[in-house]
Amino acid sequence: MTTTVDLVPGMVTTREAIAAAYGCGKYQGIEPADDAGRVFVYSDPSAGEEYGYTFDGRAEDDEYGPLYLYTGAGANGDQKPSGRNGSLLTAAAKERDVHLFVADGRVPGSGAMQQRYIGQMVVDLVKPYEVRRAPGQDHKMRDVLVFRFRPAPGTTPAWTEDDLLPDAPQTDVEITEPGQATGLPEPVTLPEQSGAKTKKTEQHGTAETVADIPAGQRKILRREGELVTAFVAHLSAAGHDTHSFQITIKGEPGALTPDLYDATDHALYEAKGLTTRTNVRMAIGQLADYRRHIPHKEGLRVAVLLPSKPTADIQDLLAEEDVALVYQTEDGFVGWPLTA
Repeated sequence: MTTTVDLVPGMVTTREAIAAAYGCGKYQGIEPADDAGRVFVYSDPSAGEEYGYTFDGRAEDDEYGPLYLYTGAGANGDQKPSGRNGSLLTAAAKERDVHLFVADGRVPGSGAMQQRYIGQMVVDLVKPYEVRRAPGQDHKMRDVLVFRFRPAPGTTPAWTEDDLLPDAPQTDVEITEPGQATGLPEPVTLPEQSGAKTKKTEQHGTAETVADIPAGQRKILRREGELVTAFVAHLSAAGHDTHSFQITIKGEPGALTPDLYDATDHALYEAKGLTTRTNVRMAIGQLADYRRHIPHKEGLRVAVLLPSKPTADIQDLLAEEDVALVYQTEDGFVGWPLTA
């Protein structure tokens, strides 16, 4: 007899029950069930806390709605966007549903962990994951992939206050590779869900979200990543040492991640994929926040990196805020080297 499990948000079950019902494994955090057209994800924030990082949890809403962060597979060494992690990145294209569970205590009279079902998710189409620095089980620092989940259309997630992203226990700054990942998946069309209705809302904290994220946003993000990559190559050719930072703030969830730091020039850059006033104003604010936490911040210069020349008034705005401007042309980068 085939065991069945009705996936209702808020239900509590076990990995064993899901494995028996859907034919997947029961030991890993990401368990594909190919024949059932599903990928099951098991989040346990306490597992990361054991090694000093707290990346799993319900993050603050952004302009696209609710967001849950999940640390990918791989206990030691840099995590890669392949294998079990790859099954999340290809889930939408292969029409496989992603289902999120969170550890929820022990089964009474047993050592087995209970799993509370949050609901069906989709991997964020604009930015599927972020790369963070964290220790592995061998206590060596490495890159980890922190996936960004959105509720699937029509889903009301069963998360609670306990699922909020935990605050960082201390303020810390880790050196990271510069820029954002440019290897973003190509746009995909999510399969239609019978009876599913998606409602756009401006109210924060809503359980509903818009999963059909504009393809233009993906192009902008990719352009931003490619801009940083090109500028890093430009700096490297000039003999400059570059990296970035992962800044965690005591008592706050998440991390701050500047785009690029030129260690040779002691200069911090924030890149934007568009030259609009809104984007430049955002960059100015980000740089003002980042620079407060950069080690040896005395003499630090800050600059906005853009894909083309902005308007004259935006140039004046940057000058008045003492923020340098570097922008890309067919011949290279105007505004670099930075003036003293």
